[in-house]
Amino acid sequence: MSIAELRKLPANEKLKILEVLWGDLAADESSFESPPWHETELRQTEKDFKDGEVDVLDWEEAKKQLRSQFE
Repeated sequence: MSIAELRKLPANEKLKILEVLWGDLAADESSFESPPWHETELRQTEKDFKDGEVDVLDWEEAKKQLRSQFE
């Protein structure tokens, strides 16, 4: 399937393809390497959390806030 064909698909079909691709990638972590900046960001977030500098939300509240940004 070409990129042009993918662009013509409805959003729900694109999401299904993304889910399959992500599942395939996630199934074998050794098949790809995270970029170095990713570990740096994770460590900084962990430090910020330990230092009390991160607001923690439950998942339902986080989804609600994210969705409100796009309405």
